[in-house]
Amino acid sequence: MTIKVGDHLPDGTLSEYLETATAGCSVGPNNFRVADLLKGKTIALFAVPGAFTPTCSSRHLPGFLALHDQIKARGVDEIWCVAVNDPFVMGAWGRDQKVAGRVRMMADGSAAWTKKLGLDFDLTARGLGVRSQRYSAVIRDGVVDKLNVDAAGQLEVSDAKTLLDQLG
Repeated sequence: MTIKVGDHLPDGTLSEYLETATAGCSVGPNNFRVADLLKGKTIALFAVPGAFTPTCSSRHLPGFLALHDQIKARGVDEIWCVAVNDPFVMGAWGRDQKVAGRVRMMADGSAAWTKKLGLDFDLTARGLGVRSQRYSAVIRDGVVDKLNVDAAGQLEVSDAKTLLDQLG
């Protein structure tokens, strides 16, 4: 079953490669409980089929970076990019894209959380394994407020501009 507007996001674990140590978080991959990260926050979340892939690198992530300040100005606490990649790859992609803390690059390496959302798709026949569908969402205190799922191979409704417009 796929999540929908009004649903609570399922709990799970996402990993983030941190460049700088903080209290309780070391440099390198750190695991986070999704439920803990969502408490009391508004999150603009978008997911991509894979780090370093053409559309994800040339349009999807850059769109959220370009509109970062406007999205945050509309009450969003954090912007997350989720992909079924390991945290080392997500960290490297973030460095390559010059994310610099504006977007949290969240890894769902085994697609466990993506499967709980019902937003996975199987590209095993193409040698890519299980991946995430391309989507964006606004999450308010763990509840799906907006959800935009693109058709396979498309970037039409999960882009940053659409999400910004939905924030009002």
